[in-house]
Amino acid sequence: MRPELEVADIFRRHGPPYRIAHDGHLGRVERRVMAAIELCRTPALGGHVEACDNCGHSRVSYNSCRNRHCPKCQGIARERWLAAREADLLPVPYFHVVFTVPAEVAAIAYQNKVLVYAILFDAVAETLKTLGADPKHLGGELGFIAILHTWGQTLTHHPHIHCLVPGGALSADGSRWITCKPRFFLPIPVLSRLFRRLFLARLQAADEAGRLQFFGALGGLSDSRAFVATLRSLRKMSWVVYAKPPFGSPAHVLAYLGRYTHRVAISNSRLVSMADATVTFRWRDYRHGNAQKHMALAADEFIRRFLLHTLPDRFHRIRHYGFLANGCRRARLATIRSLLVITRPVTSDHDIALPHPKCADFDPTVCPCCGGTLRIVATMPRDTAWRARGPPAKP
Repeated sequence: MRPELEVADIFRRHGPPYRIAHDGHLGRVERRVMAAIELCRTPALGGHVEACDNCGHSRVSYNSCRNRHCPKCQGIARERWLAAREADLLPVPYFHVVFTVPAEVAAIAYQNKVLVYAILFDAVAETLKTLGADPKHLGGELGFIAILHTWGQTLTHHPHIHCLVPGGALSADGSRWITCKPRFFLPIPVLSRLFRRLFLARLQAADEAGRLQFFGALGGLSDSRAFVATLRSLRKMSWVVYAKPPFGSPAHVLAYLGRYTHRVAISNSRLVSMADATVTFRWRDYRHGNAQKHMALAADEFIRRFLLHTLPDRFHRIRHYGFLANGCRRARLATIRSLLVITRPVTSDHDIALPHPKCADFDPTVCPCCGGTLRIVATMPRDTAWRARGPPAKP
């Protein structure tokens, strides 16, 4: 069922004046994202007519934009990705580890997205690999999936990486599976300090190579002395890294992972209302007991915050490392399964009943009226005239 209010509705109504007001500051990626969301599932992208071969029920389906920032296009992509990952799950506890950076780093990252986001991935990966390989901890090769998020609950720019990590490591010679301690992955203070050191070392190297750019409020960091002073203050801060309690059931892991992959800055379900030039949405205040609150923003500010989280072209926000890396995953997992003496999934006190991915239950070819088969009986071409008359109205 279509939500009463969508991000597309906000963009269609307030996007044109926003483009005019910010003409000199909107990049190609942001413009393309706005256009894709506005046109998604409208006649502008074409579509087809489906009819049931049993009861004759028919419906019109307009094509999706398939943009990774569109709230309406991520559901099916997520379910397909999760279905492919189901074969990779191991019968071991899994840990959810999150790496965050201070606000000062987030500001630098926003002006240097490709470079700093890549540094963030590299620092997280080396942190986990280094400590996992240390004999004082596990002494083997970890495997993990890392997912970049750039937003907080109120749509502010807050880059952080979610990692899903099986609770154990493969020995260097591939002869043993080394299980981590129950309910304990790696020491958080050690993770935090190593992550901070590795990240700042890479950031400093990028600056010395002249690869960072600074403008506006950060223009002063172009002076190397100011940048070094900033790094010095960042080294004194405590960087937040935390690990949630383990959960063991593969079905739970898969459902949990689905909350984080293919996510966008805000889902349509969180939107409350759009009145005049004000947009109201729900958010959770984690500092006050996870309380649900409402926030009202001017439409112009809502669009600005949403566009903070557009990613550069071809930038991969989901990455696989260690024995889960794409080049070696199949062979490594076969070895690990042969080494595991546990023959059924490990359960955890924190396991709860979660639904199986929707892709197993939803079939778009099944008639909602009689269960018959829906077949395409006509196609509709793209409507290219929208460029002259503007984005389509709400269908």
